[in-house]
Amino acid sequence: MPAPFQYQKAASVEHALTLLAQYGTESMVVAGGHSLLPMMKLRLAHPEALIDINGLDLADIRLVDSRLRIGALVRHAALLSSSLAGTHLPILHDAERVIADPIVRNRGTVGGSLCQADPSEDLSAAFAALRASLIAVGPAGKRTIPARDFFTGPYETALDHGELLTEIQAPVGKASAYVKVERRAGDWAVGAACAVLTISADGIVTDAGIGLAALGATRFVAAEAEDFLCGGPATEERFAEAGKIAAEHCNPSADQRGPVVYKRHLAGELTTRALRLAASRAA
Repeated sequence: MPAPFQYQKAASVEHALTLLAQYGTESMVVAGGHSLLPMMKLRLAHPEALIDINGLDLADIRLVDSRLRIGALVRHAALLSSSLAGTHLPILHDAERVIADPIVRNRGTVGGSLCQADPSEDLSAAFAALRASLIAVGPAGKRTIPARDFFTGPYETALDHGELLTEIQAPVGKASAYVKVERRAGDWAVGAACAVLTISADGIVTDAGIGLAALGATRFVAAEAEDFLCGGPATEERFAEAGKIAAEHCNPSADQRGPVVYKRHLAGELTTRALRLAASRAA
């Protein structure tokens, strides 16, 4: 059972900010609740007040100025069924297909997943690879946080207390893919990799984003492998070498899912596969 807490339901973004200021640092926001409520039951989290934001108007998906804009309260199921997301950012459909199960996808939110900042979280790696921007509002107004700066550590983000994530903006027009190994359907990743590529007409990689989940990558990104790819040809050999570089520079932990040597191998193999799939979509 969770510790006692107070419950407030926000009627607007402004009301949510007021409640966060009223209850201070001992308050927490709840949307889908699939991460927070189990932690409360185990008393790993014990907020004095829960602020329910499910009624806020933050659940739309729009394409504006070559950027897909995703409200923080978009449910996983809605993102998976969105034709806009599937057409312009297939990486998101790839990831959403392997997130949890229909019950969780029907309730869990995109913004909640990002704010949890779990090292094994699928969408965190995807949005980092996409170089998305996260929009937050707080007492000082609105600010834009690059996805690669948003994740500051395991279960830690750049959000200040009193701020609320309202939207994710991701650029479109690039080829992308996400691949994952899991012990059973819908499980947390044993390891996952995603790739975002821009390839010129003459076959040169002009821009690359590589994200890793559950594999000990700094802020979910394989930056050294990205640097290696840019400016070179989009070939199988280059993708394999990028996979090796990603494996060398990640820092996985041994656990019940496998030893470090296995996870490094997984990082290299999955990075190569994600790059291969993204390149095939570019073609």
